[in-house]
Amino acid sequence: MKLIDFRKTDITDGFWKKRIDTVSEVSVYNVYKRFKETGRFAALNCTWKPGDPYEPHIFWDSDIAKWIESVAFIIENRPCPDLEKVIDDVADAMEKNADEYGYFNSCYLVHDKPRWSDRTDHELYCAGHLVEAAVAYYIATGKRKLLDMMEKYLDYIYKVFLVDGSAAFKTPGHEEIELALIKLYDLTKNEKYLEMCSFFIDNRGTPNDSEYTGVAHKYSQSHIPVREQKTAEGHCVRACYLYTGMADLARITDDSELFNACKSIFDDIINKKMYITGGIGSAARGEAFTVPYDLPDLTAYSESCAALSLAWFAQRMLLIENDSKYADTIEKVLYNNGLSSVSLDGKSFFYVNPLAIRTHLLERNTSQVNTHENLPITQRKEVFDCSCCPPNITRFIASVADFLYTYDDDTVYVHQYMSSETKTDGFTISQKTDYPNSGRIEISTNNIKNLAVRIPAWCESFCIVANGESADFELEKGYAKISNLEENSIITIDFDVTPFIVYPTSKIKDYISRAAVQRGPVVYCAEGANNDFSVMSFRIDTDTEFSEEYSELYGTYTLTANGRIPVENEQLYSRKKEEMIPAKIKLIPYFAFANNGESDMEVFLHY
Repeated sequence: MKLIDFRKTDITDGFWKKRIDTVSEVSVYNVYKRFKETGRFAALNCTWKPGDPYEPHIFWDSDIAKWIESVAFIIENRPCPDLEKVIDDVADAMEKNADEYGYFNSCYLVHDKPRWSDRTDHELYCAGHLVEAAVAYYIATGKRKLLDMMEKYLDYIYKVFLVDGSAAFKTPGHEEIELALIKLYDLTKNEKYLEMCSFFIDNRGTPNDSEYTGVAHKYSQSHIPVREQKTAEGHCVRACYLYTGMADLARITDDSELFNACKSIFDDIINKKMYITGGIGSAARGEAFTVPYDLPDLTAYSESCAALSLAWFAQRMLLIENDSKYADTIEKVLYNNGLSSVSLDGKSFFYVNPLAIRTHLLERNTSQVNTHENLPITQRKEVFDCSCCPPNITRFIASVADFLYTYDDDTVYVHQYMSSETKTDGFTISQKTDYPNSGRIEISTNNIKNLAVRIPAWCESFCIVANGESADFELEKGYAKISNLEENSIITIDFDVTPFIVYPTSKIKDYISRAAVQRGPVVYCAEGANNDFSVMSFRIDTDTEFSEEYSELYGTYTLTANGRIPVENEQLYSRKKEEMIPAKIKLIPYFAFANNGESDMEVFLHY
């Protein structure tokens, strides 16, 4: 399958146009401001000395790289000469301070520490993100300085790891360079980069790898060779970056064993380890996958970068296999965990995305000074000490059209629904829609013979009309395929977006006798700020009829549901069952929580 690159698509209106505009006009500037204030840009000059403020950190270069990539994506569609100058200055600073081999790492260059000596120190991770930034900036502007620097740097990495074997490890502690090498290979067709990617993936979890890393760890996916891995383990972002690289390599080299490993891992995630919001990683310790069905809401870690990495993994799998489970997973991330990560005004971010906030617990351990409980922060921040998420979110949203389409010689596949216009490879396709607010999508095609449209997993009722008549289609793996279209065709799809209740499996012990609410792909939550009673005590009527009200603030609907709340009772324990009285609860999109001050919040309501 071929991906229709976001650069060939113009998002013209609607839900995602507003988000892209906010990222382009607010978020990317605010991230730059905070990175500059915290010394990240100055670190590239390599002038820091002990005693100076803002000591360069091992992952700061990756923060800058992802910001560069965000800008590169934005300037594909709108000029930003001020930001372009910043990137050119960054390239000048890196060129000036790189060593004779092309090595650049702002942390290592100012510290007296042997390079390639510590697997956990993010050298290859930072190099990978810089490669991605260089590729994106070259494609956007045609400027080669950063790209030439990174190719020289990779020649050095190739020599150290593949020729001399002089590094103290064989594979990166934090995966990322693998998928970056594939992007550079796609651009240059230089087989060396494919060879390097294969080296890092094939050595992972092997005896050849573990002799350098000591005890093999699931945390870094080094416990067994990648082709033998069947379950998602360890640090979620590291894992899904690895799985993305594995899927890329499997696609290019037609490696069925590697693809089957990816498929097993993906199924393990979506069937046993994924939140309803598309978030992954329930444990704060290690930011990691744990055991199946361990998905607590109050202490959910669900890191922003982890959800984004899952979407990229799913995207790569779609290039190998047309199965709607991949696009359904992307959609979960897009409208829920991916968007909850950034504030409505685009200025601040969540690193952790819980599915519940109970403010009365925030001071629970004040008298026990030696205890620590992971209760995520309740308000977003503009910058973090570990600020990987903000520029990851900006590059993700700026390139969101990457998730729309794939095609082969026979068929164009529509995976996501956004008002847009696309022209590529001799055909055009456009969408007019207010999705997800409406389930109606009008798709216009030119020179497309067969069109396959995804039927979302949440949708139980739909209709498809082609050129004014009820369409004949074949359903296959979640896609409705309409064949033998006229040269110019109009296909209208109507999905039923009536709100509904979602019941989790009883295997998730935290959610027994609780349920969530969803409208189309959007998961909802209840906040104390919007209700005059405790949202934790509310019992939703499972046969409730929802009322809807459009919100300009959220860009989608709020919902009101019927239920019951208990009458206040001062007795701590009683032989009498609680008396319940009717009540209505207001629900807002999960992605919009914590934009109205500190408040209780629940996704899963009792029933």
